[in-house]
Amino acid sequence: MNLSLILIGQLLALGLATGFLAGLLGIGGGMLMVPFLTLILSHADVPSGMAVKMAIATSMATIVFTSLSSVRAHHQRGAVRWPLVRGMAPGILAGGLLAGAGAFSLIKGQALALIFGLFVSFSATQMLRNLKPKPSRQMPGTWGQAGAGTGIGFLSGLVGAGGGFVSVPFMTWCNVPIHNAVATSAALGFPIALASTLGYVLGGWNLPAALPGALGYLYLPALAVIALASVTMAPIGAKAAHAMDVAQLKRVFALLLYGLAAYMLWKAFAGT
Repeated sequence: MNLSLILIGQLLALGLATGFLAGLLGIGGGMLMVPFLTLILSHADVPSGMAVKMAIATSMATIVFTSLSSVRAHHQRGAVRWPLVRGMAPGILAGGLLAGAGAFSLIKGQALALIFGLFVSFSATQMLRNLKPKPSRQMPGTWGQAGAGTGIGFLSGLVGAGGGFVSVPFMTWCNVPIHNAVATSAALGFPIALASTLGYVLGGWNLPAALPGALGYLYLPALAVIALASVTMAPIGAKAAHAMDVAQLKRVFALLLYGLAAYMLWKAFAGT
């Protein structure tokens, strides 16, 4: 699969869109990136199961770069709750590494597509419901935060998402203000992505390259192009998050997620 101008344009557009959303909504972009990368890789004659795994791994690897750009912009506005980052990061590292190096390589690609589709559908539904938490609810203590981080890291590693679709609802459920939850989620995206990507490299180390430029589950050319574009757009999305009410945008984005989830569920059941 050569990097034609058309392909580069597609990857750039994908990187710009996901970078902006990473900053705006506190997500890693995987919800949008994985289905489109799966489609691109499938058209390159990569077997369906491997295409899904490569899309998930490559998507997560881009978040290493996107999260740094996004969290810098949020930190400058004083929105990141660093004590929550320190409390959840150890569990996130353990969960992400466990998923990337263990479960990810053992689960079939079609099963991962099914998990991804169900996860995205659930996330979209939660965005639409916009439930309000009980006023008395607070973030759990040290062990509770570590446990929540482990679950977030493991699930994120399986589906190639930065964790925002779990961590943001979890923190707002615990009465963390939405802008702080988005900013803190962006900071948590780095340890999630770092641990999971390391796991993908270890788990796919002995795999033959499915495409020129692939390293196990990672497709390096796509990683480079998307990361460059997404890092450029993440600060712009973060700036927009502090200047607008994102409730309406979340509803529109949720509808898009339903469409992407349907595509991944079709990939899971079609098995092609």
